Amino acid sequence: MSTAAIDTPPPSAAVRHSPAENIVGILVGTLVASLGLFLINSAGAVTGGTAGLVLLLAQVLHWPFAVIFAVVNLPFAVLAWTRKGWSFVASSVISVSLFSTFSLLHPKFIEAAHVNPLYAVLVGNLAAGIGILIVFRHHSSLGGFNVVALLCQDRLGWRAGYVLLGLDATVVALSALTAPLHTVLLSAAGVAILNVVLVMNHRPGRYPAAL
Repeated sequence: MSTAAIDTPPPSAAVRHSPAENIVGILVGTLVASLGLFLINSAGAVTGGTAGLVLLLAQVLHWPFAVIFAVVNLPFAVLAWTRKGWSFVASSVISVSLFSTFSLLHPKFIEAAHVNPLYAVLVGNLAAGIGILIVFRHHSSLGGFNVVALLCQDRLGWRAGYVLLGLDATVVALSALTAPLHTVLLSAAGVAILNVVLVMNHRPGRYPAAL
């Protein structure tokens, strides 16, 4: 019998991440995702996801962003608690907090006086997709639409990337009511790139160590 046959565990015996690996993974994932969002915002592009939806609602309701963000995310938090358990909710709260903190720090250390919009949107969404992928694989999320996407993948077998693509596309389409057409089209291309990263790399049964 070969050494490889002895050392390689069967597919059903996937090794779980250690607590230290989860901490580092969530730190790196939220940092990379927030850097991607910083690039997207630097280009003045429309943001998808729950944040994009909250920004649209803020323009209509004229409420503070933080208040609308909390109200919108509350039902998603309850859904996650009932369907995925307290550990997932706690981890997601930490991820969202880190993501928000990093988002506040980037402008203090990066001066983006001029950035090519096409480059910023495409690379920014690519970075955001990679960051979200890392967070997903450490049994966490950035809340909001992420929760719906992961539940659809776990319960229905739908790939999280496709679910997020549909939700993000809806937000970008609604942004056409207030944003210029060229901004909406560029944002749509960016949203597609972000979710292609998730479709190709996060699918049912591909990464059992994250569960």
